[in-house]
Amino acid sequence: MNEDLKLKDWLNENRARGTRFLQRLVQEKSTRGNESSAQAIIIEKCRKLGLALDIWEIGDEELLKHPAYCSDRKDYSGNPNVVAVLKGKGDGKSIILNGHIDVVPEGDINDWTDDPFSGHIQEGKMYGRGTTDMKGGTAALLLALEAIIASNIKLKGDVIFQSVIEEESGGAGTLAAVLRGYQADGAIIPEPTNMKVFPKQQGSMWFRVSVKGKSAHGGTRYEGINAIEKSMLVIEGLQQLERVRNARIDDPLYENIPIPVPVNIGKIKSGDWPSSVPDIAIIEGRIGVAPHERMEDVEKELEAAIDEVCVKDGWLSENIPSIEWFGGRWQPGNLESDHPLITTVGKAFERVTNKEAIIEASPWGTDGGILSNVGHTPVVVIGPGVTASAHDANEYIFLDDVFEAAEVIALSIVSWCGMVEE
Repeated sequence: MNEDLKLKDWLNENRARGTRFLQRLVQEKSTRGNESSAQAIIIEKCRKLGLALDIWEIGDEELLKHPAYCSDRKDYSGNPNVVAVLKGKGDGKSIILNGHIDVVPEGDINDWTDDPFSGHIQEGKMYGRGTTDMKGGTAALLLALEAIIASNIKLKGDVIFQSVIEEESGGAGTLAAVLRGYQADGAIIPEPTNMKVFPKQQGSMWFRVSVKGKSAHGGTRYEGINAIEKSMLVIEGLQQLERVRNARIDDPLYENIPIPVPVNIGKIKSGDWPSSVPDIAIIEGRIGVAPHERMEDVEKELEAAIDEVCVKDGWLSENIPSIEWFGGRWQPGNLESDHPLITTVGKAFERVTNKEAIIEASPWGTDGGILSNVGHTPVVVIGPGVTASAHDANEYIFLDDVFEAAEVIALSIVSWCGMVEE
């Protein structure tokens, strides 16, 4: 029996066990600061597979002072990173399999049909926070590894499985793994791409703009300057910036993405009394960074756009808004289109599905930017799940997709790392 059939048969025979493993992961509420119980399940699985484990709490001085570190979290005690290595026999390429264990909060529980961490299964779907983003992908990684080991396939190159924390807040977990020395000839991140291949990833940054006004009584509002109204001018300037930036993008991998690098206004705070003219308005948002761009250049472009707004308004020209870059910063990723890792993953996808792989650019950031820019490891993002389901109430994943992803990833690993001939 050839290796393709061995892997496929093992995955088919172990669907119930693999589904239960994913369900256990989903049932652990691994929101920020609560990752330990889900990591314990990962550790248990890796020990059963006989992998060499490295478990550590991140947060040392090297991490906290690194230019790519952006989290406001300083205490990571009790919530470790987990890396598990399947050593190869030598003379093969190495690969990192990177998944994040943290999930975003569940939001309004009344919007959920079932408990957000139920792992409820219905009509071929598993529901729960993190099913798509990205415990389904992490389960696929471990199923792929287990299928290889159980099928007695010996690899030449090393496989480095990573279950990291803090991806949703900027990637501190993956950065810590890079700084610990984990690099490879290639990496796969199974974020929810609906099994499309993403060699390029949008980066992003959070910004805060504070717009000054002048307070007054609402009855004589003409004696004040309304900060909300002035902030509207700033928002119009940011919308124009978005149009200008996206008009420049001609990369065919963004063909099906309406806004490749969005400028999103996510939060506005202003005023404390309906009958008063507000004297401050604070805008917080996110700006996308194209794969080929430097983050510092994008910062300057946004700042210049706000300067241009101020030049056209008498009040703002004398009361220039302050701009702060804070919080999450996701590095962009840009893998050349002819890289052998893309070919390897694409061929594996075709062997499993009998369809040609769809190659696009990611509309959101991943830890791939840190792996590629800081760790100098080429990255392909491909995984089960639909992006639209991520972060939403009643998040779900098709179980068939998890096992299909596991098969594609297993074949990719064998092809990339090389197989020892008996």
